Amino acid sequence: MNLLKLKKQLEGFFAEDIGDFDATSTFIFSEGQTGSAVIRAKEDGIFAGADVVKAGYAVLDPRVTVQVLKRDGEAISRGEKAAVLTGPIASILTGERVVLNLLQRMSGIATLTNQAVKLLNSDHTKICDTRKTTPGLRMIEKYAVRCGGGYNHRFGLYDGIMLKDNHIASAGSIAEAVQKARAHAGHMIKIEVEIETEQQLHEAISARADIIMFDNRTPDEAAAFAAITPESIITEASGGITLENLADYGRTGVNYVSLGILTHSAKALDLSMNVE
Repeated sequence: MNLLKLKKQLEGFFAEDIGDFDATSTFIFSEGQTGSAVIRAKEDGIFAGADVVKAGYAVLDPRVTVQVLKRDGEAISRGEKAAVLTGPIASILTGERVVLNLLQRMSGIATLTNQAVKLLNSDHTKICDTRKTTPGLRMIEKYAVRCGGGYNHRFGLYDGIMLKDNHIASAGSIAEAVQKARAHAGHMIKIEVEIETEQQLHEAISARADIIMFDNRTPDEAAAFAAITPESIITEASGGITLENLADYGRTGVNYVSLGILTHSAKALDLSMNVE
């Protein structure tokens, strides 16, 4: 992750939560009162967010010492410690909710991604995410996908060209859409075309798309399309793919399976902070 960007985001998150001051901690604890707290898992999963804990307390109060005991992408068991915090108790508790919210979100995404990778069970096909992320949290959520063993699709509208049905219809054809995009894009930006039929597949191949997405195709249809597509073109299956049918797509021969559920439907991993 970009730590500069992360720190700026954390400043905003803390400002939203704290406002002018933390009334509870300010009124209860003296300025010099110190203590320690432990972040612990309340269920099994994959841990993600070490930098959130370290950068979060560095922003909030550098006097807080942070010891992260788990590495990003590492399995964590129920009852296991993830981090130990030592320092001004008021600062530790002031930062608790923001830090835990992000850790739980990231670890939940990493856990779900890891589950999807195992269900796919393929050495050839990779799991990747989509742009269906929480506004403002895209960098954090996509990092969590990588922690779970997945890969990232484009990060935004700026780092890849995806020609969807509406783009193609407005441009007139797949060939015209690809030609117009390629005329303006630099050599570092790839062009992906979304298709649904075999005729569209042949059009995308003829237009020399870099990536072809098989949208809302069954595993059998995706396998048939992948067999037609030259190896020089990256293939992706997307739409209508769930954890229940994911394994079937691992046998289609596509290069990637993209899943919006990794970021828009992940359940937060239950973590808690307790003063010791």
